[in-house]
Amino acid sequence: EQLKSTMIYVTHDQVEAMTLADKIVVLRAGVIEQVGTPMELYETPANAFVAQFIGSPKMNFFQPQDLKSAADRAVTTGIRPEHLTVSNSIDGQFKGRLELVEQLGEYALAHLVTETGREFTVKLPTPPLDQIGHPLWFNALPAKTHYFDPASGRRMAD
Repeated sequence: EQLKSTMIYVTHDQVEAMTLADKIVVLRAGVIEQVGTPMELYETPANAFVAQFIGSPKMNFFQPQDLKSAADRAVTTGIRPEHLTVSNSIDGQFKGRLELVEQLGEYALAHLVTETGREFTVKLPTPPLDQIGHPLWFNALPAKTHYFDPASGRRMAD
């Protein structure tokens, strides 16, 4: 900005791209997957590749058999770790067995596994250390849930 010049910066580090860029071009194998501002890519990824590439930790993907409410929809459901909240077995959308907790100060990353063996991460304000090995139930923020076509990976209408 101080130089008042347009610059092109090439990086494989999405944190660098999100921090430095006004506009990001996400490439995969020489093909443009999406172009947009950092927040456009984060909030409305065009496909599962962009959704998992942008954001740290990466977006979780679930299949219909992992979720109570999506069992009849043939879609891949994408939910970011910070958009999941702890629930109970009655109200929860899905559950996972707690495998590991990373305590990072202001928050904790809980690493879990669904009954189908799918690994996922949840960002929590308080670490559930006494629950290692036990199942925990979660809900997703509906407005922050993404749906992708399982065959093409393209984003579907919410």
